[in-house]
Amino acid sequence: MIRIALDAMGGDNAPDVEVEGSLQALAEHPPWSIQVLLVGRRADIEESLARHGQPPDRIPIVDAPEVVGMAEKPLAAVRGKPKSSIAVGLGLQKRGEADAFISAGNTGAVMAASTLLLGLHPGVDRAAIGALFPTSSKPVLVIDVGANVDCSARELYGFAHIGAVYARDVLGRPEPVVGLLNIGEEEEKGNSAVKEAFPLLKDSQGFRFVGNVEGRDILRAECDVIVCDGFVGNAVLKFYESVARLFRGLLEREMEPDVLESPGARRVFKVLDYSEYGGAPLLGIRGVSIICHGSSPPNAIKNAIRVAAQAVRSHLSQHIGAEFAGDGAVA
Repeated sequence: MIRIALDAMGGDNAPDVEVEGSLQALAEHPPWSIQVLLVGRRADIEESLARHGQPPDRIPIVDAPEVVGMAEKPLAAVRGKPKSSIAVGLGLQKRGEADAFISAGNTGAVMAASTLLLGLHPGVDRAAIGALFPTSSKPVLVIDVGANVDCSARELYGFAHIGAVYARDVLGRPEPVVGLLNIGEEEEKGNSAVKEAFPLLKDSQGFRFVGNVEGRDILRAECDVIVCDGFVGNAVLKFYESVARLFRGLLEREMEPDVLESPGARRVFKVLDYSEYGGAPLLGIRGVSIICHGSSPPNAIKNAIRVAAQAVRSHLSQHIGAEFAGDGAVA
């Protein structure tokens, strides 16, 4: 059984969203396959379970009386609130009492606590957040999308290897194709870090490097993994999310209601719905940590549980460690 610790106090509408998402996930998985541990203020979680018509013992609760606010400084919050739902949830994984952790809370605090409590795999310079971008054919992993604003060439090189393992283990792509996000396809284009990363990636093993790619190439889905620093990746991610909302808004304004309710339209909206992809994994840590939007609906929590279980089941973290340890290919 895969045990998933879920921060029940993270997010804008906690703990109701986390409770409902957990119940949806448990309804879709065989009872012997996963266990969700709700981490947070016991009284608040029990009240939420009651509102959902569930007995207080429906889902195991791990009491965590402190909550990290969205506006708190991450490192100070992690060190100053050892009984927070983030620290307690990750502590369960560190002690082997949980196999994965999920939070829609303070992203910086989740990253800091994951790094401090779980640590990085030897050879990994920095953990990175990977986000799946919907396309017309298959999702594309963009890494990093916010964990690291400034990156060295070596770190970009490491992100490519981390992303390639994710593509193999979670996306089921045995021969990942990796591109380096740049302002042009020519090798001499880009800032110093990107130009220095190019020859490192060109000589890499374990994936097929296709060179520099531009922003428009993300949606062509010719790559499985797109590598960039967190500043660029986060800007692209937020822009992409806004375009999806714009597209839906225009359709709702210009189309008749019966068209919007057609099976084809529903399929399109489902592809563009970020909640279908769960959360973004923090990759490179010695464990599984999934970061969700603060405004995540229950469907996003449900799918984050699915993603976490898949990462555990595929031994993603162990394979990333092996990627950096094996034959000195990365480390």
